Amino acid sequence: MSAAVIDGFADRIRKHRDGMISAWVGIPDAMLVNHLAQEEFDAVVLDMQHGMWDMQSAANAVAQARLAGKPAIARIPVGDFASASRLLDAGASGIIAPMINSAEDARALVRTTKYPPLGERSWGPSLALNHSGLAPDAYLKTANELTVAIAMIETRAALDAIDGILGVTGIDGIFVGPADLSIALSNGDQVAPNAAEIDSAMQHAVARCRAHGKFACAYAGDGERAGELLKFGFDLVIAGAETIQLRAGARRAINAARRIASGR
Repeated sequence: MSAAVIDGFADRIRKHRDGMISAWVGIPDAMLVNHLAQEEFDAVVLDMQHGMWDMQSAANAVAQARLAGKPAIARIPVGDFASASRLLDAGASGIIAPMINSAEDARALVRTTKYPPLGERSWGPSLALNHSGLAPDAYLKTANELTVAIAMIETRAALDAIDGILGVTGIDGIFVGPADLSIALSNGDQVAPNAAEIDSAMQHAVARCRAHGKFACAYAGDGERAGELLKFGFDLVIAGAETIQLRAGARRAINAARRIASGR
């Protein structure tokens, strides 16, 4: 496997070349990741915050994504910065960290995802070396550019601190979580990720990213919403979780069979 998979992804998203669409997987099955990676997704996100992944299954999933020629990104559990460097060691192309509410939170993420002089990531990228094909010295010198650290913006505090977060050297971009953001902005009154207030907040987030020269990502519940977010200027969007896509595909097949069998 050449280094182009990692290098190409990080370079592509940083340069805002085109809107990317990523798969999103919480079911801890590496083969499922491989199947989705065969489709025209630009990346695969492993959801370790609300999904059931552990480190071993996630490392296997990274390998399966790479086998299919796609980069894997991992969303870590809240505050689990220790796992961030281990996932990069396993060959993940990026880390999404939830609940980054301040510049200090962002600096804590950078410390574990970037090598000196930006951070304090410790050495041990055995699988990353295998996947990239790079010699140790070459990996050390380029890893900070070949991988991305992404801070989630999903609370009122994070939205207020967005310029401080984006101003942290080593934070490559942000990921907006519209469901949690809608809960926060409504003071716990509703989950409304497609509300007008959220649209305004997300467009503001994109504008701040552009001002800082960094990229913006976001979660969308389905393909239609993903298309809207790409029009907002997001650089990478999720077009729904794998569970939604799996069940939607099953419903289509069942409905088609019933329709044809009944002659309708």
